[in-house]
Amino acid sequence: MMPRRSFLTVLGAGVAAGGFGLSLPASHASASVASRDTAATPDPCRDTAADPPWKRLSSANGDLPVPQTSDQQTGSMVGDIDGDGRIDFVITNRNHGNAAIWMQHTAQGWKQHVIDPGPLNIEAGGVLFDVDGDGHLDMVAGGDSSTNEVWWWENPHPHYDRPWKRHTIKQSGKTQHHDVMIGDVLGEGRPQLVFWNQGAKALFLARIPDNPRALADPWAMQIIYQGDAAMEGMAMADVDEDGVVEVIGGGRWYKHEGKMKFTAHVIDEAQKFSRCAAGKLIKSSRGVQVVFCNGDGCGPLKWYEQRGGGSWVGHDLLGEDLIHGHSLRVGDVDGDGNLDIFCAEMAKWADWTQTVDYPRSHIWVFYGDGQGHFEKVTIFKGGYGTHEARLADFFGTGRLDILSKPYESGAPGVDIWVNPGRRQHG
Repeated sequence: MMPRRSFLTVLGAGVAAGGFGLSLPASHASASVASRDTAATPDPCRDTAADPPWKRLSSANGDLPVPQTSDQQTGSMVGDIDGDGRIDFVITNRNHGNAAIWMQHTAQGWKQHVIDPGPLNIEAGGVLFDVDGDGHLDMVAGGDSSTNEVWWWENPHPHYDRPWKRHTIKQSGKTQHHDVMIGDVLGEGRPQLVFWNQGAKALFLARIPDNPRALADPWAMQIIYQGDAAMEGMAMADVDEDGVVEVIGGGRWYKHEGKMKFTAHVIDEAQKFSRCAAGKLIKSSRGVQVVFCNGDGCGPLKWYEQRGGGSWVGHDLLGEDLIHGHSLRVGDVDGDGNLDIFCAEMAKWADWTQTVDYPRSHIWVFYGDGQGHFEKVTIFKGGYGTHEARLADFFGTGRLDILSKPYESGAPGVDIWVNPGRRQHG
C-alpha cells in the first residue's frame, strides 16, 4: 500500500494538473501541493486507538434502512424532526432519485420517509430549523453548481406519509450554495439565514420573513461579504464575547458593525476553501477557538486561538496533511465537559474513477482537556469514507455518536458509529 506521504504527493500533482476533475481555485490547488512539499510543523497530541472500540451500525448490514437516495449523497442533518425526544436524521442528494429523505427514530427502530422526491440537485451544508415558528423543525438547503436556488421545506407534522412542501428562498443570481446556517448574527433577538454563494464569491444574509409559508416570492437578502474567490465552510460563535454570535468561514470571521455592515477579519488566508468548526476549546480563554481543514483537497487540520492585537495562532493536530477531510465538528464527544474535535476523511470524491480514491481514509476524535491539549483517538481507518458527518446523541447516553455517510463509494448508504464511552487507564 502506498505510504500516506507518497499518496499525497501523487494526489497533489493530480489536483494541480486538474486531473481529478475538482473545481477548486487555482490558488487553492497550488497551496495544497506546496504544503505537502515541506514538512508540517506538528503540535503533537498522543495517538491511541479507541478503547473500547466504537460499534458500527450500517445500512450495509441491515442495521439501518438503505437510504432511498442516489449515488451522490451530498449532505446530512440531525435533529428531533417529529418531536418525540429521539434524534432523527436527513440525507440529501443530487443527480437522480429522491432529493431528500429522513430517517425517523422510533421505539421499534428506523422508518424512512421522503422529504422531496426530486429531481433536484441539493448541495452539502443544509440545516434543520423551525423556519415558520410552528414548533417543528423544517429543512433549509441550497442548490449545487447547476442551480441558482436556495429552498426551505415545510415540516408536515404529523402527516409524514407525504413529501414536505418546498418553498423558494433564492431564485436568481449565481449558482452553488455550499453551507447555510441560521443564527442571530445581527443581534436583533431573532435569527437570520446566512449562506455562501460560491458562484458569486459572496456571503449572503436574509432575515426570515414573518410569515414564510404565505410568501410567494423569494426572500429579501443582501451580500455581507464579497471575496475574490469561491469560499466554503461555516460556523457561528461569539468570537469576541460581545454577546452576539459571529459568522466564521472562508478563513475569516465577520464582525457585525451595525445595520447590514460586516467587517471580515482574517484568521488564516490559506483556509479560504475549507471546512470550519468553532467552540471554546480553552475554557479560560476570551472568545472561542476555530478549527479549519481542507474538505476538498489535501492540507493541514489546525485549530486556532486568538492572541493580542487580533492575531491568530494555528496549531497542527496531525503533523501531516489531511486528505479530503469533509467532516469536521466540535462537540463534547465523551461528556466530560470539555469540547472535542471530530474529523474524518473521504474515500472517494472523483466522479471519473471506478475505484476508491483513498482506501486508507480515517475517522478521528481529538479529545480535549479544556486547556488546549488533545489526545488523538482513531475510531476507524480504512474502508469507510465519510462525508458531511454529524455528531448527535442518538441513544440517550449523554455521549455523542457519529452519523456517517459516503458521498459516492458505498452510496446509497449510511452508518451510525455508536459511542461506547472511554475506558480510563492508570
